[in-house]
Amino acid sequence: MPRIMGVDIPNEKPVHISLRYLYGIGATTSVQICQQCNINMQKKARELTDDELSRIASILDREFMVEGQLRRKVQQDIARLRDIGSYRGIRHRRGLPVRGQRTRTNARTRKGPRKTVAGKKGVKEMR
Repeated sequence: MPRIMGVDIPNEKPVHISLRYLYGIGATTSVQICQQCNINMQKKARELTDDELSRIASILDREFMVEGQLRRKVQQDIARLRDIGSYRGIRHRRGLPVRGQRTRTNARTRKGPRKTVAGKKGVKEMR
């Protein structure tokens, strides 16, 4: 299994798909990297030579922020939003959707399992 930036990429998949296993590399970026390195995109990852692997690693180092460095930057950005007390920071702190989604229904992924509130059923008007 070839190893790039500390991540094992799958052997049996084409290079342009295997590169997507790196955090921060998507479809378009992986194609661009293959073109810059003059590597056939359909070539299997196990067929890459050490020279080609080093070319890919050097391009990733120079031009892209990937893996640990990118994860750290994202966490710092979220921490900054929390610290300045922005609306988005407050949503992050409370564990609610950040980008304007509705929360009356849905949003269960962010909010977690339902918390049942007792005492709503059977309340009658008193006169």
